[in-house]
Amino acid sequence: MKETRTRVLVVEDDEGILLALQENLAFAGYDVITAGDGPTGLQAGLDSKPGLVILDLMLPGMSGYDVCRKLRERGCTVPVIMLTARHDESDKLHGFEMGADDYVTKPFSMNELLARVKAVLARTSRRTVPERRYTFDDFTLDCGTRQVTRKGREVPMTRTEFDLLAYFLANEGKALSRETLMRDVWGTQYFGTQRSLDSFVASIRAKVEKAPRSPEHILTVHGVGYKFVK
Repeated sequence: MKETRTRVLVVEDDEGILLALQENLAFAGYDVITAGDGPTGLQAGLDSKPGLVILDLMLPGMSGYDVCRKLRERGCTVPVIMLTARHDESDKLHGFEMGADDYVTKPFSMNELLARVKAVLARTSRRTVPERRYTFDDFTLDCGTRQVTRKGREVPMTRTEFDLLAYFLANEGKALSRETLMRDVWGTQYFGTQRSLDSFVASIRAKVEKAPRSPEHILTVHGVGYKFVK
């Protein structure tokens, strides 16, 4: 039986970078499709059912931020790695808020990019918690359907936000270090920073806490990390 190759969509307007990514990903065993602008990339992400998207931030027609956001709004949970020439941490955090799973800053080595692709695919292919339901306040998190609802209405969550909240609920009452969270939720090959984790926590708090700046559930444990309490 022929082995199924993971399809990777590359959305990049720089022809040199696009060609290099296409050739190296194909050599590494991926089925590669490409797009050179934002609107085409968005349509390809919705229509071609890729296993992963590599998405440039600065694109003609529509920014990478908007492409990622619109993919998430339309229910597409495919992992997204953003590419950018920007080094500002706030740009990276905004990318995570739009639903990105990882971030690579240009210029980058092809080996690093391939390692990140492998790591993101590995961590998104496994379950981080058993398939069960958790409840707190008016919220229900269902690991089977991968949905968070409040009084029956769905609360939009990115893949990473869902996995992180599910991990908190599965470890209720435990003080969890940032290192533990990054290892168990993202995997040992995660390239992100603790600041990225803090950004995801802030985003989740904004969705489930009555007063995000004075949280009742996702508590900061100073010098350690976080703890979830009902």
